[in-house]
Amino acid sequence: MENYNPDVDAAVRRITEKMDCVSDRSKDKIPYRTIDGVHNDLSESDINWWTNGFWPGIQWLLYHETGDGKYAAIARNAEKKLDRCFEEFYGIHHDAGFMWLLSAAADYRLTGDRDAKRRALHAANLLAGRFNPAGNFIRAWNGTDNSGWAIIDCMMNLALLYWASEETGDPRYRRIAECHADTTSSCFVRPDGSVRHIVIFDSENSGMIEELGGQGYAKGSSWTRGQAWGIYGFTISWKHTRKKLYLETARKIADYFISQIPDDSLIPADFCQPQLPHLEDSLAAAIAACGMIELSRELGKEGALYLDTAKRMLGALLEKRCCWKKETDGILERCTAAYHHQEKEINIIYGDYFLMEGVFKLKGNDIFLW
Repeated sequence: MENYNPDVDAAVRRITEKMDCVSDRSKDKIPYRTIDGVHNDLSESDINWWTNGFWPGIQWLLYHETGDGKYAAIARNAEKKLDRCFEEFYGIHHDAGFMWLLSAAADYRLTGDRDAKRRALHAANLLAGRFNPAGNFIRAWNGTDNSGWAIIDCMMNLALLYWASEETGDPRYRRIAECHADTTSSCFVRPDGSVRHIVIFDSENSGMIEELGGQGYAKGSSWTRGQAWGIYGFTISWKHTRKKLYLETARKIADYFISQIPDDSLIPADFCQPQLPHLEDSLAAAIAACGMIELSRELGKEGALYLDTAKRMLGALLEKRCCWKKETDGILERCTAAYHHQEKEINIIYGDYFLMEGVFKLKGNDIFLW
């Protein structure tokens, strides 16, 4: 197995130098991906898209790292654009955590802005309103035929509810988050530590009906980004609740993930995918690395394996899967949103976010936004 030892100082320098240019070019956008090296813009075409919090999140990471107020201004521009989601209402989904934790809640954490706090608490209430007490789960999406659908990604969105409880002193948000995390631990995580992407519950009488393959290769397979959401999501739930089940679940998923990592430390889109076509997902590697760094911090001496694995994955990405050309807007390459999507191995905005978060974590002066 190749042993990558990332040069963290060099990576921070490369990130900040490139993003100094990219942020200026894309200051009025909310990007999802790059097309021919240029950020697209969802601020008009799809304001409810679930990744729209990651661009302001990147700016807050850069603001914390550099102290440059231009990043705060760019982040707030995107944050205000997201107000249209509240006004339209019908497009809001369970990814309210991704959208407002990294925009409004990050703004409030870093600057104390009271209007940002209002936005984040409003989003937390909308997320809490998606809770189904019959099955103890948070419904993923809207529509008439998927009222019982939940997905592993939601483990990350729970952080918005934990934050709301801590900020207001109201335990309701935390209890909803714990109920969903308990259900996810029992119904999404298989005995070997692999995870399901989509689970359909009986929305009236509780109980799991079936699993779906979702964005992975097939039903019963192991979609790597789902594994990464599980590692990081359960670690976050442990950090906020100190409930041992969540720490044990995070370790179980992480141990399975580590057992499947190929020798080159470049993560496939699904651990169960066929040899051809071979699809990578740099997203999964970056997210899992962030989760394992946090897990290692919680475990102390017992966490060495997770920290070493995170360094190895981030080192592989920095050496082989990053574009540092300043004229190109994206950084992290070979990101695959879903195994069966037509577009594969592209640059996607939250790959850049988690790469930056992971590098700043390794530097040791990061801001924990979850």
